[in-house]
Amino acid sequence: MVNKKGARAGTQASMRAQASWAFFDFSNSGFPTVVSTFVFAAYFTQAIAADPETGTALWGTATGIAGLLIALTSPVTGAIADHTGRQKPWLAGFTLLCIVATATLWFAAPDVTSIPLALAAVVVATMAFEVSLVFYNAMLPTLTTPERLGRLSGLSWGLGYLGGLCCLVIALVVFVQADPAPFNLDKENAEHVRATMLLTAGWVAVFAWPLFVFTPDTPPTGLPMGAAVKHGLSALVQTIKQAKRHANSFRFLIARMIYIDGVNTMFAFGGIYAAGTFGMTLEDIILFGIALNITAGTGAAVFGFVDDRFGSKQTLAISLVALIATSTGVLLAQTPTQFWIAALTMSIFFGPVQAASRTMMARLAPPGMRGEMFGLYAVSGKVTSFAGPFAVGWITVLAGSQRIGMVSILVFLCIGLYVLRGVREP
Repeated sequence: MVNKKGARAGTQASMRAQASWAFFDFSNSGFPTVVSTFVFAAYFTQAIAADPETGTALWGTATGIAGLLIALTSPVTGAIADHTGRQKPWLAGFTLLCIVATATLWFAAPDVTSIPLALAAVVVATMAFEVSLVFYNAMLPTLTTPERLGRLSGLSWGLGYLGGLCCLVIALVVFVQADPAPFNLDKENAEHVRATMLLTAGWVAVFAWPLFVFTPDTPPTGLPMGAAVKHGLSALVQTIKQAKRHANSFRFLIARMIYIDGVNTMFAFGGIYAAGTFGMTLEDIILFGIALNITAGTGAAVFGFVDDRFGSKQTLAISLVALIATSTGVLLAQTPTQFWIAALTMSIFFGPVQAASRTMMARLAPPGMRGEMFGLYAVSGKVTSFAGPFAVGWITVLAGSQRIGMVSILVFLCIGLYVLRGVREP
């Protein structure tokens, strides 16, 4: 149970506390949906960059830089959080940074002179978003029992896709499609598109509050910040030095490092690929994103029960095999209709891969090391995150084809699945 000091690992928190935690995914999913994937990414390559190929390469470079910053930041802050005992202050700080950087994208006008501002804000916002998840994910094992982790993780991913869907619908109907644009926004200067960045920032700010009000934090240790920093860094160094003691966890982190790079790259370049290869307009891409969120959210929620019944590793293996098959269909599609069918089928398995990965880490992480392990978990998703975007971006430039560039994603999925075979699930 939850006591006055906060949440305890492996206990059952109240339904309101669990729902509030899961609802945080509803709030922050507007960022990857609207900014990273379907609206700003496409707007950057089509309207800000000199041409789509150059825009794709620049976007891939920015995504890679953000990944390196995440790899440097997340394990350190996660280890320090373990020694302070509290997750919420860290979560609040990085969430606020993401909100401010996202709102800054309003100033990215449709001109090449806006490239530095746009890429800098995207790098900061992406870094803050991903690092905030270290502390969010570390709260999961404290809210429910081990046999129900899959359902709670799957529920939050499902709510995340729902939140991204709702934010995307509002962006489409209220701003992008509206004629005339609301609030006297100047369409010639793309203000109706740039305003969706303010919408996204406000969306995160408005809907994140239930977690901070109703979900208990882990108890504070009483260590001053200086001592927590010292102990946290020391513990992180010792964990890395003694990797053999946690060989199974590290093997899983390596597997995830590889396959999630493919998944994230597919997300990051989905809207760009749809626009460049099939000539989709921004409105088409947003409608495409809405459909993807519906199928992906459904898959995440349903597979949460599969996770608890058959295990996280089995859920991951099934989902990765399905992703490889359906991604191949996406890249072989020759018409928009074929692309839509293959992409919607593929998206069913996005959520299960992400939710089951988080559940697997929650089950593998030793008590007292969850912040540290989820920090390394974040690194596993970002330490090579430059590889996928760089590969897609520069192969696209060299081959002169987005389709050929996107083929590299399949390599990451296949290698990650192979490494996962050797992981033992507790």
